[in-house]
Amino acid sequence: MPSSLATLLLAGADAVRLYGTTPPRSDSSEERIASAAAKLVTRVHALPVDGFVIYDLQDESSRTDVPRPFPFSPTVDARSYSVRLREQTGKTAIAYQCIGTLNETEWQRWLDESIDGMGLDLITLVGRPTARGAPYPMSLKRAYELAAVHRPKLTLGGVAIAERHRDRDEAGHMLAKAALGCDFFVSQAVYEPTATIRMLTDYARRCRERDVAPRRVVLTFVPCGRPKTMAFMKWLGIAIPPETEAAILASSAPLTTSIQICRANLARILDALANEQVPLGVNTESVSIYRDEIDASIDLFHALGEVLARPMAGPS
Repeated sequence: MPSSLATLLLAGADAVRLYGTTPPRSDSSEERIASAAAKLVTRVHALPVDGFVIYDLQDESSRTDVPRPFPFSPTVDARSYSVRLREQTGKTAIAYQCIGTLNETEWQRWLDESIDGMGLDLITLVGRPTARGAPYPMSLKRAYELAAVHRPKLTLGGVAIAERHRDRDEAGHMLAKAALGCDFFVSQAVYEPTATIRMLTDYARRCRERDVAPRRVVLTFVPCGRPKTMAFMKWLGIAIPPETEAAILASSAPLTTSIQICRANLARILDALANEQVPLGVNTESVSIYRDEIDASIDLFHALGEVLARPMAGPS
């Protein structure tokens, strides 16, 4: 049977509320890993969260020539951290997995271990930066095809990046992934709502044209309170309008300002999509190592929840 979170993601009713986190570094001791999990559980215990998103971090330095603001450190396996949080909270987690350099045999083994060995039923597949040199041994398309064989034990997710919709058909790619078995999407962090609205409205239109039901799209939001975090977000590919960046960094309370901006952006997206049939959700995370920005993700979760609870105005 699918987990309650899988059931919510597949349903087209209420918005889903998730909390995203990165596992501890892979060289962490068991004591340190347990401590990090305990702190997270304490941080979110009072939140009406439906589940977690656990990221599989990759070294994306080949994607850009811009130096990474924070050094890359491999992390604990997203699967094992998902299981740990499930055992401590009773909440299911979506485990990200980058297919990286896995071949088909290795990928099949990974799926068998995850589903039958660890009891995971929610996995989001992530591609990788364009290869510089030899091609990768397995395409993302083939990874979806192999993963889809495991239904009904597995609910598959994908990544939606509105910024890519400017120069490529991201809505079309979402349709193609859905045809391969992708059941839901999680967006990159949103700071430029116009691009997200354009992607979602185009996706809704294309679904109508093909007479298929849109998959749920979970929109990610993240607080920002300092220039280095802003630089890291931009390095990750998050589109941040210059006026938004200036408003946050010039503010006497940058975290509060960023939360207000995220709240307004979500409201704008919901109003623009009020007449569409795309089921939505929100994912709140922090990309920072700083305590104040991590704590601010809780304030952001509450602020986004208030937006989800209000009546939608509808597009003008």
